[in-house]
Order: sequence, then structure tokens, then C-alpha cells
Amino acid sequence: MDRKSPTAQRLASLRRRIRPTTTQLTWLRRGLEQTGGKLPLFDLYGQRYDSRTIRSCIEQGWAEPWFKNPIKPDWLVCRLTAEGQMVAEAGEASADLASEAPEQRDVKVRDLVDDLFA
Repeated sequence: MDRKSPTAQRLASLRRRIRPTTTQLTWLRRGLEQTGGKLPLFDLYGQRYDSRTIRSCIEQGWAEPWFKNPIKPDWLVCRLTAEGQMVAEAGEASADLASEAPEQRDVKVRDLVDDLFA
């Protein structure tokens, strides 16, 4: 028989109830733009995503390790899972309902950062 144990079923249902954080959702949404659902190593400002964010998404089943980077073995190269794609698309739909588009918010944040460091 190929049934999950009651403990595994309960853990799976608990995992599905956890909502992604803003950082996790931003990271997952960027995978929608890439071929094969490849998730980025760096954010829009060139900073590495925290490995805790990446590992948490892997634990939730939203991302999966894709391959090992021979040059930088400590970097986790991941891609979206089917569940991760659904989470990212749902997050994108909810962002569209916000008063401003994410791109407009990003431009405003970048302008503020540029002003601070000019």
C-alpha cells in the first residue's frame, strides 16, 4: 500500500497552512519569470537571499534544490515546485489587488535608497 502514515498526513496538512513571508513570496514570485522556474540567488539590489529563506521554502515544499554549483558549493540553486508555483501565482494575484503595482513600489524604494546614498 502506498498510503502515508497518520503522522506524515498531519505534517503535510500543517505544512500547507503556513503562509509565506513577504521575503519568501518575493523570492518565489521571481521564479515565475524564469525558464524552468529557476529561483534567483540574488535580490533586485544584488544582495544574496538569506539561506534561511531558501531552506524554509524547501521545507515547505515550495522550492526544490535543482543542482549543485561546483564553483560555489554553499549556494543553493533551486527551482519552483508545482505547489510553489501556485503560492507564487496567488501572491502575484493578491499583489495586483494592492493600490500600487509591485514594480511601482520597487521604483519608489530604489529612489529612496538612491537618495539616501547619493
